[in-house]
Amino acid sequence: MKKVCIAFTLLTCFVWTTDLCAQDRKKPIQTIIIDPGHGGIDPGAPGMKSTEAQLALQVSLKLGDTIAKAWPDVKLVFTRTTDVLPGNKPTKDAALKYRADLANESGGDLFIAIHLNAAGHKPGGWYERRVVNKIPRTKTVKKGKKTYKKTYYEYEYENVWVPNKAKGTETYVWAMNKNDDKVRSVNKTTDYTGEIDSTTTLSLPDPSDPSEKARMLIYAQNYFRKSLNLADLVQQEFIAAGRVNRGVKQRNDKGIWVLQATGMPSILIEIGFISNQEEEEYMNSEIGQAEIVANIFTAIKNYKEKLEIRAKPAAEVTEEATKGF
Repeated sequence: MKKVCIAFTLLTCFVWTTDLCAQDRKKPIQTIIIDPGHGGIDPGAPGMKSTEAQLALQVSLKLGDTIAKAWPDVKLVFTRTTDVLPGNKPTKDAALKYRADLANESGGDLFIAIHLNAAGHKPGGWYERRVVNKIPRTKTVKKGKKTYKKTYYEYEYENVWVPNKAKGTETYVWAMNKNDDKVRSVNKTTDYTGEIDSTTTLSLPDPSDPSEKARMLIYAQNYFRKSLNLADLVQQEFIAAGRVNRGVKQRNDKGIWVLQATGMPSILIEIGFISNQEEEEYMNSEIGQAEIVANIFTAIKNYKEKLEIRAKPAAEVTEEATKGF
């Protein structure tokens, strides 16, 4: 009888564990971290009528509201919900560390950072002194006993308005090793118009450190491909909406520190150029924000569905359904 009880207990535990595993397979995304860029004393890039911190927060909150309505069982964690540095920290570096620590301690399954791009000297455009006319003149020049006519030019200058034309969307992932085959497939960029945390003193991972090396290996094996696929899905949605596609890009310098510090698939989305007057107006509008949120949500939805299909028993999954994952 004792053996029967033990066997029954073990069977019950097995069934319970199997049921939990099945639930986990059905819900590969249970916690999403939404990170509105900048905040408080760090306004980010300036526009003509708004700041990066303001618009990033507005879009992030609307994205969270959309996710909450669609998936009430998914836990949402915001790094900030008001115009302050995350965690109400006193410095940008402390806030950056808080973002990653909060994401990791919350057991996030996905990290989405929302930012805006900037390019050029001033938002909207700037005046530049340019040559608008070249007038030929002649003068008499004496050389020894001879004289001759020499042509020279007088230039007329004018202040010309130069519109800040850079526009479009791009999504970043963290590439832990530039020599990795997977990483080489991503567009490398040295022309950083977007997030450049130039004021941060936070150190990059040291590959010679055993713990960092192990973490980078885990990222490479478990998170890089997922991050890349989600980033690609986001850009596909922006393309379908008619936005200018600047592509999926990798960064493994201090430019986007938070991507390398989060132990989960993570992306940073530049939703448009706040320095471009037309895009700033679009990102400030209700229609623009609704479209941006819809684009990002649809990408997350497609990503989530592929993970859920992949979590099913192998016999039920087609190769096409999980392509790229």
